[in-house]
Amino acid sequence: MAAPRWNEFETRDELAAGLAAKVADTLKAAIISRGTAFLAVSGGTTPGRFFAALSKQVLDWSKVTVTLVDERFVPESSPRSNAALAKASLLQNEAAGARFAPLFHEAASVEEGADLADIKLRSLPWPLDAAILGMGADGHTASFFPDAQGLETLLDPASSRLVMPVHSESAGETRLTLTLPALIGAGLVIVHIEGAEKRNVIEAALAAERPLPIRTVLDQAPRAAEIYWAP
Repeated sequence: MAAPRWNEFETRDELAAGLAAKVADTLKAAIISRGTAFLAVSGGTTPGRFFAALSKQVLDWSKVTVTLVDERFVPESSPRSNAALAKASLLQNEAAGARFAPLFHEAASVEEGADLADIKLRSLPWPLDAAILGMGADGHTASFFPDAQGLETLLDPASSRLVMPVHSESAGETRLTLTLPALIGAGLVIVHIEGAEKRNVIEAALAAERPLPIRTVLDQAPRAAEIYWAP
């Protein structure tokens, strides 16, 4: 494992601006090298400032595909939808021309929904150029919750799946997540966290003998991940 690189900022606004610039540069380089760019982003409350800053970056967004790191098994009409958040906060301004690839599809069960998403995402320009991960206070990232059923399968680096269903009591509802290999195959893997509590969690996870999901992801990434943090 290559130790993750820390990028520390004095304020959350400065973090958002720095992270947006880094991701924009990565997308621009991908467009130059292969004619397209592919980005996966996380939901939750943390990315708001970052989404707003990234949406104003000037690049050829018509050549960018945006998908989600994970999603609740709910339609976009739900206030808990990560897709709705991404469309309202990121796919605006300069970024309005980007293509969006959702994880949620109407289905009778989360398992069928994951199968549909897995099929539909296979037509996208893999690998990801950048994956922007979040982290919860329990050490989960994506929807790799510590109490998730079949966590070892979700974190299998040899998995042939792109999307899998997640059942976790602590998550509160069923979810869909990109698999470990889909995420760590990204050219750039970034963990975006804010506040002292989450810094303490990730530092403890990196030092612990029994790995939390965030540690497993960082350990398995073939290139050193980056951590973007502000108080």
